[in-house]
Amino acid sequence: MTKLLLIDDDERLGNLLNEFFTQHSISLDHALKPSQGFELLSKVQYDLVILDIMLPEMDGFEVCKQIRKESEIPIIMLTARGEVMDRVIGIELGADDYLPKPFEPRELIARIQRILKRTQQNNSQSNSNTIISIGELSIDTEIRQAKLKDITLKLSTMEYSCLLLLASHPNKIFSRDEILNELKGIDTEIFSRSVDILISRIRNKLKPYDFIQTIRGTGYCLVGRKHENH
Repeated sequence: MTKLLLIDDDERLGNLLNEFFTQHSISLDHALKPSQGFELLSKVQYDLVILDIMLPEMDGFEVCKQIRKESEIPIIMLTARGEVMDRVIGIELGADDYLPKPFEPRELIARIQRILKRTQQNNSQSNSNTIISIGELSIDTEIRQAKLKDITLKLSTMEYSCLLLLASHPNKIFSRDEILNELKGIDTEIFSRSVDILISRIRNKLKPYDFIQTIRGTGYCLVGRKHENH
């Protein structure tokens, strides 16, 4: 059974979602405060976290940041204000999707199913025990680790996923929307800035090598020849 954690100070929302999810064989735990959410995450293995932005103790952005320090668990953020910048910041911090309030529970379930399916596919690919090498860059997909000339790169989840995407298809040009859609399953133009920031961070960690090229007016590509060792 799929097991989810909701971190939201709206007790009524938790009750409504719990009733709805039960009909779809989904188990839901509800934390009204971030501290309760962190405690549950340390004890229970969840498949996904639903996280509100407006919370007591600390906002959802800080909660997302703290979770990402310890875990790659999928996160859907609830944005009551529906502001574009809230969504952009959430994605940049490592959230996998966003959903403005109010929302239909059926839409939330559809997004959950899409994210979990994508996660399963990524895990399946990671278990293929393949090392991708391009020049001095090597990526071990089994342990999700990238090295540059034998030096392990400190990459966030999003940075690693983006680098792996580009390295798996060298010389292929990806638009900003394609990159974000491949990584997060979100097909929208409002996050173009997020992709630019992500690419900039990866480039800084790949210095002095210039693997990633900007194709003006189109997007990005990683140049070089790929070698795979199984």
